[in-house]
Amino acid sequence: MAGGKQSPRQKMINLMYLVFIAMLALNMSKEVLTAFGLLNVNIEESNAAATAKNNAAMAGLTQLASEQPKQYGDAKLKGEKVDQISKEYFNYLEGLKNEMEGTVDDSEDYAVMDKGDFLDVKFLKGGKITPEGQEFLDRMTGYRDAIKETIPNNTGLANELDEKFTPEPVENRDGVMVPYLDYNYKGYPLIASIAKVTLLQSEVKNIETQVLAGLISSEQASALSVTKLTTLLEQPKSAYYNGETFDGSIVLGKKDPTFKPKRVELKLDGRNLTQGKDFEISEGRIDLKVGAGSPGDHKITGALIFEEGGKEESITVEQSFATIPKPNSATIAADKMNVVYRGVPNPMTISFAGVSGNNVNASAPGLTRKSGDSYVMNPGSGTSVKINVTAKLSTGESVSDSKEFRIKNLPRPTGMVSKAYENVRKTRSNLAISTVSAEFLDFDFDLTPRVTGFLFKVPGQPSVPVTGTKLSGTAVNVLNKARKGDLVQFANIKAVLPGVNVKSVSDVTVEITD
Repeated sequence: MAGGKQSPRQKMINLMYLVFIAMLALNMSKEVLTAFGLLNVNIEESNAAATAKNNAAMAGLTQLASEQPKQYGDAKLKGEKVDQISKEYFNYLEGLKNEMEGTVDDSEDYAVMDKGDFLDVKFLKGGKITPEGQEFLDRMTGYRDAIKETIPNNTGLANELDEKFTPEPVENRDGVMVPYLDYNYKGYPLIASIAKVTLLQSEVKNIETQVLAGLISSEQASALSVTKLTTLLEQPKSAYYNGETFDGSIVLGKKDPTFKPKRVELKLDGRNLTQGKDFEISEGRIDLKVGAGSPGDHKITGALIFEEGGKEESITVEQSFATIPKPNSATIAADKMNVVYRGVPNPMTISFAGVSGNNVNASAPGLTRKSGDSYVMNPGSGTSVKINVTAKLSTGESVSDSKEFRIKNLPRPTGMVSKAYENVRKTRSNLAISTVSAEFLDFDFDLTPRVTGFLFKVPGQPSVPVTGTKLSGTAVNVLNKARKGDLVQFANIKAVLPGVNVKSVSDVTVEITD
């Protein structure tokens, strides 16, 4: 069409042909722009549905947390954090879209949204990333990192966040690596860029949906895990006699500290039990504190009421226990250990199973009753002491038992300097103000000897006797003559304990470090 000489008529025909081709191209361009616009509308509708779904999931998680705070409380906090992070990023993208749509008179006339200069100027001016473009990139990576920090240890989620929210350079069809903003937004029609941002919002909604669903499902899976199960023993009666066949059953039960009833209604042998007085509602159990009653079988009946789905559901309680009427041996135990120590009051508990304390009598040299089944033993000389116990049963019959305990002397106290006794190293100034003490290490009784004096020794210097728990002025003067690395000694430590003959206290050696 462009070669040779052409008549005016042929030139006119050629011009009309070019105009026709341009009109076809223009019509095709408008169709493509309209398609982008309709696609954007569809994604926005999907985002609205996802928002409603996420709000419902968050409301459900909040409800679960209010009913079972210990199981779902942490999940609720994570869900709220993810919801906040997602909304902030979503709203930023929405503001960006509003800016782009504000450049045209009618945001629904997609045919006029063919220009790409808005984001080219906003994000890439003069071939360089603008502050607004950098903010777009920082917002994306900030959202990604914030979600990963809130939901750690989730490899699948982390990989998806890295893939969809990492603005790295992209290889184009010519094999050239192109910066993220150039590849995705430079030169694109306005409606295409708007659709891309809407698609990015859709990814945010999808991530939030995954997180909320995962938080709920993981907690529910944990609640149903085998680790939450324990074994319980079911038996027709709670006490058996010699020669009987034990016909109990081992059953599985749920062990869940977050499982607490809303209300408890219990009776013992037909008598109403009171919360706070007869029982307490604990985590995953009901702690009873009722008297065992007279010998024989006793029944606990009632119901545990739970709130589920806004309705009350009850679990029937029907259990029994037996009070054993006749003991056949005494219980004699030292509260601290299996021996008694000379020179200190040894607390002891002496009782007969099934017999009240006022019907039990115990006797031994140095044994004194405090009250009920509580006694104190102050052993004298010898290596052992025998305690005799007699109990009077309700039938009038008497039973007796006895047990022999070893008598030991108190161990040797350990000397200490500033509460240290091994590998002690100090500067002169620190040692000059240190306190000397003595303790019974690894001993079951709470005894604290009081140091009254000691002998302070420095190599090459005369020993200095000291009264009290700290170095005297004379001792400090001798300390100042010690050399770095010298081992000074606190020897002949004297300690007293009212009513107790305290053995000599072990020496303490201190290395001078300056």
